[in-house]
Amino acid sequence: MRTLGAFFFLLTMFVVPIIASIGLIDGFSEIFANMPMDIWIKMGLTSFLWGIGVMMWSKAINHIGLSLGFSIFIGTIILVGSLLPFIEDGLPPADVLTFIMVGILIVLLGVILNGRAGLLREKNEAEHQNGEVLSGKGSMTTGIMIAVVGGLLATGFSYANAVGRPYLHEASTAQGNADWITAVAVMFPIFISGGVVMTAYFLWQLNAKKAWGEFKTPAFGKNVLLILIMAVFHYAASALFAYAAFKLGASGNTVGYAIFNTASVATAIVSGIVTKEWISASSKARNMLYGGLGCMIVGIVVVAYANGLG
Repeated sequence: MRTLGAFFFLLTMFVVPIIASIGLIDGFSEIFANMPMDIWIKMGLTSFLWGIGVMMWSKAINHIGLSLGFSIFIGTIILVGSLLPFIEDGLPPADVLTFIMVGILIVLLGVILNGRAGLLREKNEAEHQNGEVLSGKGSMTTGIMIAVVGGLLATGFSYANAVGRPYLHEASTAQGNADWITAVAVMFPIFISGGVVMTAYFLWQLNAKKAWGEFKTPAFGKNVLLILIMAVFHYAASALFAYAAFKLGASGNTVGYAIFNTASVATAIVSGIVTKEWISASSKARNMLYGGLGCMIVGIVVVAYANGLG
């Protein structure tokens, strides 16, 4: 798993963005050579924090599992990351802001319900094992804390997108690029900066665990192909968010970010259910998980309605 993770981040954070940016952006060198240093610093620093946050999420799921870890991590990102663009974009009209805040508070309720569901699941699993927690399983409380802090750091992605888009959109269209190419341009500094910490972490892990030999496997070719497909889809999803945020208008960075991440949570929860991650949980824990997801969806509908008012 360490070798696969390292290879995935190498492809998705460096290889795919570099090829996509150089291949799709006309005037690539001129656009980035002339980007003001303060934008480079803001995007680079916040994207670096995003990379740290993602690494913390990978640690959190070791404690609390995929569906809950992803829910809390992304839920925190939604709550904080959806508000960060206001620093650059300014506050929307009062009625729009009110509905956005109400929607985000409903999402917060969903995050709380998901956290409670995870605690109940841990209790159910301990009871299933005659009071003994499974070997190698981490603390639920520790996992939740790691997921929350990681989510806070990962909101750097949202801020980097908001701070970089205005210049990159103007510079990109001045070179004759279509509007959607701006999303590719925005992803370039974000992925490169975030990739530094992600790749460094996995290289350190490979050295510490002496796991380089794990690359030698009969399935190496198949693994490379599947990881490349994952990397392309991961990058494409992020770029599509950036373009959607632009198309959504004045509050698009907030609304788009909230919708994008809530869809990710829904996918993670469904995958956790399909893989029977919650098979030992009580009906109460599962209902609470479903209720949390429902709150997130309702909250996003309210946020989307707010964008329509704008």
